[in-house]
Amino acid sequence: MNKKRLLYIGIPVLVLLLSYFVFSSDSDEDVSITTAVVKGEFLNEVIISGEAQSTSLKNIDGPSNLRKFRLNNIKIQDLIPEGTLVKEGDYVGRLDPSPVNEQIIDARLSLESAESKYLQEQLDTTLTLKQERTAIKDIQFNMEEDKLELKQSIYESPVTIRQLEIKIERAERDLKEKREDYFIKKRKAVAKMVEVGTEVSKIQTKLNDLMALQASFTIHSDASGMVTYAKNWNGTKKKVGSDINAWDLTIATLPDLTKMESKTYSNEVDVRKIDKDQKVTVGFDAFPDITMEGVVTSVANVGENKRGSDIKLFQVLIKLNESNSSIRPGMTTSNRILIQKEEDVLMIPLEAVFSKDSISYVYTDSGFSVDKKQVELGDSNEDVIIVKKGLSEKDIVYLSKPEGQEDKRIAQLK
Repeated sequence: MNKKRLLYIGIPVLVLLLSYFVFSSDSDEDVSITTAVVKGEFLNEVIISGEAQSTSLKNIDGPSNLRKFRLNNIKIQDLIPEGTLVKEGDYVGRLDPSPVNEQIIDARLSLESAESKYLQEQLDTTLTLKQERTAIKDIQFNMEEDKLELKQSIYESPVTIRQLEIKIERAERDLKEKREDYFIKKRKAVAKMVEVGTEVSKIQTKLNDLMALQASFTIHSDASGMVTYAKNWNGTKKKVGSDINAWDLTIATLPDLTKMESKTYSNEVDVRKIDKDQKVTVGFDAFPDITMEGVVTSVANVGENKRGSDIKLFQVLIKLNESNSSIRPGMTTSNRILIQKEEDVLMIPLEAVFSKDSISYVYTDSGFSVDKKQVELGDSNEDVIIVKKGLSEKDIVYLSKPEGQEDKRIAQLK
C-alpha cells in the first residue's frame, strides 16, 4: 500500500520536474527584453561638443611698425606658460631680434659715413669761403692802394691818371663779381650742409626708431589677466618658434573670464533644428560636476569645410549665462541644445517600434500573451519616441521581436 502511494505521488512530481527543466531551458533561449511605457517630460536635444572662449579679450601684440622696416615672419623666441596670471607691465615673451639687429648695424655704419661726409663738407665749406673772403679783401686792399696813388698823381700826365682810374674801375667790377660769387658759393655751401645734415638726421632718426623697435621685441602685458596663446590661421596655437607678421601681430590674449561662450560646429542635418535664443545646458569635460545654463546667440548661415574633410559644418555660438573661476578658454564643452520640450507624454524606446507597409506597431505583453498593436507616434529624440495613441502608461512593450510572433495580425487603432 505504501509503495502504491509513493508511485501515485512520485510520478506526477517527476513529470513536473522534467517539464520544468525542459520548458525552462526552452524559455531561456527565447528570453526577450521588455520595458514599460512611461509618462513624463520629453526632451529633444541636439548634443554637440565645442570649445570655451571669451567674448571679450585684449590682445597682446608685437610691435606695430614692422611693416615700416619691411620686417616679416618674426619668430617668437620666448613665451611664458599659457594660463599664467599677469599684471599690467609684466613680462610676457620675447621676439627674435636678429632681423632688427642687422638693420641697426647697417644704420650705424650709414650714420658714421654720413657724419664723416658732413664733417668733410663742413671743412671744405669753411676753407672755400675763407679763400673767397681773402680774395675779396685782397681786391679791396689793391683798390685802396690804387686810389691813394690816384690822389698823388694829380700832377701826372692825363694818360697816367686815366690808366689809374681804369684800374680802379676794373677792381671795383672785380670786387662786385667776387662778392656775388661769394654769396652764391655761400648759399650753395649752406644748401649742401643742410642736405648732408638732413641725411645725418634722417639716419639718426631711423637708428633711434630701430633701437626703440629692438626694445619693443621684449613683450610686456598692458593689462591684467590670464595669458591665452593666440591662434594661427590654421587653428593651431602660437608658441615658441611660431611667426608673427605685420598683418597678424597678436601673440597672446587676455580673456575676460566673466564673459564666456562656447564655440561649436553643427552638421547640416542638426543645424536646421537650431535657432537663436534656444536654451542650452553646457557641461565641461575637465569638470564633470560643473554645468551652466546658456543660450544660442548665433547660427551661421553658410557652412565651412574643416581641414581634411568635405563635410559642411555650421558655426554655432552659445553664450554662458553664468561664470565660474574654474572654466578656462580652450576647455572642451558638451552642449545640450534644447530643441523641444513636452510635459506628461507617453514614451517608449525607439527599439520598441517596428513598421510594416507604413504602419507603426509594437509588441506588448499582456501577461498571458503577446499582442501586436498599431501605434500613432509623435516626435522622437535619439533615445525615445512619443506615443500619441495605442498604448497606456505602464504597458509592457518588447524591445525586439518576440520569436514566432512576426506573422501575427496587427491590431489596428480604433
